[in-house]
Order: sequence, then C-alpha cells, then structure tokens
Amino acid sequence: MRFRPIAFLSCVLLLSVAPGRAVSAAQSPEPRLRAGAATSNITPALGGDIVGGWAPMTATDVHDELHARCLVLDDGQGRLAIVVVDSLGVPRHVVDRARALATAHTGIPAERILVSATHTHSATSALGQRWSPAEYEQAPALDPYQDFLATRIADGIRRAVANLRPAQIAWGRGALPDEVFNRRWHMKPGPHMRNPFGGTDRVQMNPPIGSPDLIEPAGPTDPEIAVLAVRGVDGHPIAVLANYSLHYVGGVPQGHVSADYFGVFARVLARMLGEDRADSTFVPMLSNGTSGDINNVDLRGGQPKLPPYERMTRVATRVAAEVSQALPHLTWRDHVSLASTQRVLTLRRRPITPELRAWAREALARPADAARHPRERIYAERVEGSSAAPATLDVVLQAHRIGDLAITTFPFEVFAEIGLEIKARTPFGQTFTTSLANGSEGYLPTEPQHALGGYETWLGTNRVQLDAARMMTDALLAMLAELKAQASASPVTR
Repeated sequence: MRFRPIAFLSCVLLLSVAPGRAVSAAQSPEPRLRAGAATSNITPALGGDIVGGWAPMTATDVHDELHARCLVLDDGQGRLAIVVVDSLGVPRHVVDRARALATAHTGIPAERILVSATHTHSATSALGQRWSPAEYEQAPALDPYQDFLATRIADGIRRAVANLRPAQIAWGRGALPDEVFNRRWHMKPGPHMRNPFGGTDRVQMNPPIGSPDLIEPAGPTDPEIAVLAVRGVDGHPIAVLANYSLHYVGGVPQGHVSADYFGVFARVLARMLGEDRADSTFVPMLSNGTSGDINNVDLRGGQPKLPPYERMTRVATRVAAEVSQALPHLTWRDHVSLASTQRVLTLRRRPITPELRAWAREALARPADAARHPRERIYAERVEGSSAAPATLDVVLQAHRIGDLAITTFPFEVFAEIGLEIKARTPFGQTFTTSLANGSEGYLPTEPQHALGGYETWLGTNRVQLDAARMMTDALLAMLAELKAQASASPVTR
C-alpha cells in the first residue's frame, strides 16, 4: 500500500512534458527517436551448478525466474541495444555468439550491442565447464545452457526491435549512500592477514563484523544511481535502465535460483509505476556499476539479521523508490543522437613463475586437512590451471553515447574508484560504467589496491597485469573524447 502514492504521482508526471519542451515532430525534420524493449526468460533446468560461493552447489529450486532484459534505441541513423542478464557472468565467447545471432537477424552491429551480467550469486552458471585458460582461448563449443542463453539474448534483442515505436528519452541520477559499503578494510597486524600464498596482506576482504582489528575502509564507495528512462509518446513507460555500484545482496537459501536484488528491483519498480499488470510491456532493468569492492554489509556492525530474501527486498525497494522519485524531474527528449565505439585491448596475463608453480605443487601435495590457509588448495589449483594459459588476453571495451549521456563498459568486476575517476573526467554531462560487460574476466583492482593485497588481488581472482585498470581507464577516456568530438559535429546531440 505504501507504494501507491508514488505510483500515482509518477504515472501522472510521466504523462506530462518537461516545461519549455514540445514533443511535436513537426517542429524538426530530424528523425524521431524510436525505442523498443523485451525480456527473455533464461532460467535453466534444475540440477545445474550455482557458482556464487567457494564451491558449486546444485540448483534445487527456483525462487524467481532469471531474465535477459533488452532495450533497443533507434535515432533514425542507427540502433543501440542494451541487454542486462541475470547471471554471475557471461563469458565473451557466449556474448559473441549472442551478438552474432542478433546482428544476423536485426542488422545491429556487434559494437552497438552491450551485454552485461548483473553478478547475482544465485544463478546457475553460464561459465560452462571448468575450461583451462588455454582451452578457453580456443573458443570452446557452447554447452547446452550457454547455447540456450546466447539464443535467448538474441531473441530478446530481436523482439525489442519488433517493438520499436516513437518514443521519448530522459536521463538523470539519484543517490543511495547508506546501502553501499567498501568491503576491503585496513586491519591491525596479525595471523588473520595471511594470504593463501604464504605472504601477508595489508587489507582484508569481508573481515568479521565488528572485529576489534578494523581500522578503516581501503577505498571509497559510489552512491549514485544513474537513470535512463524511455517512454512512448502516449506517456506510458517503455523501459527504465538504472545502474548502481552494489555487488549482489544475497540472503538466498542453499540451492535456490534467484536474480537477487536486481530482479526484485524490476518487480518493485513496475509496481511503483503501475506497470505490474499481466499485459504490461514495460521493462525495468538494473545493471551492475563499479562494485568490485562494494557490498551491502556494514562491517562495523549494527545491521539486523534478516530472514531469506528480506534484505535484498529492502535494498531493491529503496533503489526503486529513488529511481521512481527521480523520473518526474527528468527532461524528456523526442530527438537524440546515438553513437558507439569499441576497442579490443590486449592485456598481459599475470605470469606463473617457477616459484609460484613450486608453491602450488607443494600445497596440492599436502593433505587437505594440513593446509596452511583455508583457501590454499583452491588457489593452488587455480595457479596450476593457469600455467598453460596464453601470455595475453584480449578484452572488449565499449563506449556508447545517448545524447549527452555516456556509458562505458569493462568485462571485469571493477573497483568503485575506477568508475568514480571516469565520472570525474568524462567530457559528457553524465556518464556511468557497466561492469561484467561483454565478458567475465575476474576482478579489476587499481595498482595501489594491488599493493595492499587482499582477496580481489590474489592471482586466480585477478588474472591480468597490475596496471590493467589504468590501461583500460585511459582507453575508455580516449574513446569518450572521440565520441564527444563526433557529437560536436552532429546536428542532434541533445
């Protein structure tokens, strides 16, 4: 019941036009924006592996269905497709297959298709078999679920294209600072700072709540919620894409499949906007921002223990409310230009030295109950599995422009400070970053964070050269500059 005033206000204001901005296409010869959206159910059969924890567990129940949520924009000159997938991560070769299928059926170039994963930790894995990196580089054949997923992503894009209609678009931002916490903490020295490789870290990921060894967080958070909204000329919403830099929330019973707070957000926002009807075609979407070191746990303590699904529902409801309250204040445009650029950047893999291989073999030779660190055997296996990997890794970076809004992408779990730097240095009025886009390559700390150590920096959690974040950030800022230069020459950049 508490949502009804918000829903009523939002629906009334969505039917209005921003002051001073008429919507008649007769005022301009420029092509009117068109937009379409669709969802594809991507829930797999039970029995597969849920891989969000240290060890896989079998999917035994589906709490809520998983989806690929799709938005296609058309400015009269070209199209842009944005897809958000309820998955821990989607490998590049699966994304490439989905984009190839979508391009074949719609003509949208691959570099204008953005496919990202939400990073829910309660979805059946799309990562496939446990390929060694060498086998992965040979583009292994898709397993049955990967083939299904690629097809359903492409289907969603095709259906969104079929749903294209005259539309208006708006963007803006809100903020929710008290649901995001940096999970990496400087700690007092002690045995708790040992890492699996026999060394000592300076920071710890997710230390015990309320620990007396806590000193201070090792990095910032990004509280912003970016909002991109699309509606028909009749005022009815077509889609809302939000972006928030918060890892999954969790609180899911063992064996349950769930889209986590990303899926709850979609359901709650639809209800708030009065679009929770069976015949509604509205598509709400929440993508993962730069949350590689951010979660929803206040390690200082004080958060109540909640039943399964309750915390994610609370967080999603607050995110949806912030988005809903932002919508009436946005400026709506019926003409906007689109542009995209893509680069493939070659990174060096972190080397497996003879000393590291010797450590791994020694660790694996010990009985499991004689391990010197709880995660020693896991990381020894990862080192061994990576020893035959190619020396380099090609990653896809994209930058997309929608008027004066820009979206950048990384195929990694990106630290918050990286996203904040891009926001601070962008030439556009607003920019946000989507993580785990067009691939899933592990964590991306900055060089200073690598120097501090911690889970996200361990070899096997992070796999690429230590200055990779700087290389990719600089590349994306250069790509944004290119898009800005193109926009300056374009007759429609609104």
